[in-house]
Amino acid sequence: MNFYTMLQKRAEENNPVKVGVIGAGKFSSMFLSQARLTPGMQVTGIAELDPERARQSLLRTGWDIDASIYADTANDINDAARAGKVAITSDAMQLIQADCDVIMEITGNPEIGTFHAANAIEMGKHVVMVNVEADCLLGPALTRKAEKQGVVYTMAYGDQPALIAEQLDWAKTVGFEVVCTGKGTRYQPEYHFSTPETVWGYYGFNEQRVAEGNFNAQMFNSFLDGSKSAIEMCAVSNSSGLVPQQCGLQFPAVDIDELADILKPESDGGILEHTGTLEVIASEKRDGSPIARDLRWGVYVVFKAPTQYVEQCFQEYGMKTDDSGRYSALYRPYHFIGLELGISAASAVLRNEATGSAQEFLADVAATAKKDLEPGDILDGEGGYTVFGKLMRAQDSVTQNVLPLGLTGQARIIKPVKKGELLTYAHVELNRSSLAFTLRKELEAGFNIK
Repeated sequence: MNFYTMLQKRAEENNPVKVGVIGAGKFSSMFLSQARLTPGMQVTGIAELDPERARQSLLRTGWDIDASIYADTANDINDAARAGKVAITSDAMQLIQADCDVIMEITGNPEIGTFHAANAIEMGKHVVMVNVEADCLLGPALTRKAEKQGVVYTMAYGDQPALIAEQLDWAKTVGFEVVCTGKGTRYQPEYHFSTPETVWGYYGFNEQRVAEGNFNAQMFNSFLDGSKSAIEMCAVSNSSGLVPQQCGLQFPAVDIDELADILKPESDGGILEHTGTLEVIASEKRDGSPIARDLRWGVYVVFKAPTQYVEQCFQEYGMKTDDSGRYSALYRPYHFIGLELGISAASAVLRNEATGSAQEFLADVAATAKKDLEPGDILDGEGGYTVFGKLMRAQDSVTQNVLPLGLTGQARIIKPVKKGELLTYAHVELNRSSLAFTLRKELEAGFNIK
């Protein structure tokens, strides 16, 4: 049975997959636009600090003006759902306590997201962790919590890590050696130091487009400054067993027809330090000129033929390979972000399966200074004015006492850091009472470090 058939059956039985959404930004809005049209799926509630923002998100995405109602308690949310309305609350814990099958955590805040996810798991709810920042920080720990509770903790389908996980599963299932996987992005070295003030200029967005798009400048800047690329590749590494290169990410400019030529080991004429790794490819050259056929919005996997017979099959069926004929690639040119998110909810509830989830602590994202930082400065996290993220091997991160990007929200600098340097725990004063900090230190203390 496929998802659509299974959802139709749930609709006929008046037993929809009940979804609670935490956060009402762009990603949430994209999900809401499609959830309204999906049989057998019901949005029971939205938790948002600004309830009116949630209501406007519903209206913007095609919901009827009378479809929502404000709620103060979990019982209010349940009553609204029975009446066929979407409850809106400013208290995420009330939504988590309500009658939901699955919680979608879409705040983008790693510490808050950890709190929401851990509580949802404890209450027996499946968790779709759209908040890849939290997954990057603590994914393996949250996966283990979910396994103990008999629920699913999953990556978000539609976001690139889950789509990569799907491609990796395909490649491994058919017996190919995975050489490299990753995604495309727009990249220039100077972007690492972009801030929310400069981001729209780099993107070429005017004020009207920004105003109409419900965009968050800091979140969009995290895509530009390389943080999101590091975070997403960290999530892929920890879910797949692929190990980052010692250099982190190189961001080579690669045409889709060159994937197999360039993204292979140096020993075979490529640029990779080793096979079985990750790389993010740039959609433009360092001089700013565009790549003819870029993969800015997509994902890819490069794989190797295990035998001469398979090499022959590659040739016979017109597959694009490198000059040796051994390496080939599969790519998906686009990802549909929140529009595809319902797949994860359906998978968790109907099949009890994740669309990718962290298993090992292999990769980490290190906080790196965007400018000279002095004692008393307050860090503002991913995509802000103070730090960007760099992909590292977890073993190196822990050994060097590196500060993970996910703990840089409101951390106070106590020792100076030069622009471009990695931050360590010794450089900052943190809120050591937070659940995220506690779980992170437990993870660092020895959870499957390789």
